[in-house]
Amino acid sequence: MNSALVTAAELAAALDGPTPPVLLDVRWQLSVAKAGGEPPFDGRAEYERGHLPGAVFVDLDGELAAPPGERGRHPLPDLAVFGAAMRRAGVSAGRPVVAYDGGIGWGAARAWWLLRWAGHGDVRVLDGGLPAWRGPLEEGPEVPHVAGDFLPRPGAMPVVDAEGAAELAGAADGLLLDARAGERYRGEVEPVDPVGGHIPGAVSAPTSRNVGPDGLFRSPAELAERYEALGAGREGVRVGVYCGSGVSAAQAVLALEVVGVRAALYPGSWSEWVADPARPVATG
Repeated sequence: MNSALVTAAELAAALDGPTPPVLLDVRWQLSVAKAGGEPPFDGRAEYERGHLPGAVFVDLDGELAAPPGERGRHPLPDLAVFGAAMRRAGVSAGRPVVAYDGGIGWGAARAWWLLRWAGHGDVRVLDGGLPAWRGPLEEGPEVPHVAGDFLPRPGAMPVVDAEGAAELAGAADGLLLDARAGERYRGEVEPVDPVGGHIPGAVSAPTSRNVGPDGLFRSPAELAERYEALGAGREGVRVGVYCGSGVSAAQAVLALEVVGVRAALYPGSWSEWVADPARPVATG
């Protein structure tokens, strides 16, 4: 079983095993105002319409991030809030965890990265998310679980701040990847943040290219080829990743983990970078 991903078949077998994993439902979508007036995505409502049996819904905005501000739209969460949410979900130090979302892996990867960063060593993401699951689903609100004992001890995954991201982008032995869509990187459109463009020296690496048409992550060989072409994986190269607010970038960190490249996450990402008008912006 891969250290970062688990297939639906592997998960089904693990749920029938002696130590079934804790299941975290982290369905989330970037909320962007729409001209049609559609209501914002409601992950909890989606959860109640159907979720993996025994899964617990985790609110990315409220439990996997601190309130938005100068540190970005999804700063790292308060450890007390994050730890309480994980214990409520049944997360314990000695029990495996599997996170899933609606498919592309952004929300699940955020939970995976936070738990790994906070010291949990056995966390995976369901490859393909809920659409890949072929077993039964449960409906309705979550059933209270026996509380877990997980206590966050941050520092197990590398992190960079704005200064560290800039240093990576400009260093001969550094590589800073921008995980957003190419048009946002180029500054052609910016639907969320007040300024378009990218951190000078960063390389465009959209997360959409980490998954195939079937919604599953591309094979380790394909991911390795992709990231090697971008400059990751070379001996001695330090890699960092950012996106708009540190969510989709976690999916890129996960993809790099699959191919054996340990990458640092810039949690504040573009939303923090542009909060300071003195920071440079590149376009094109």
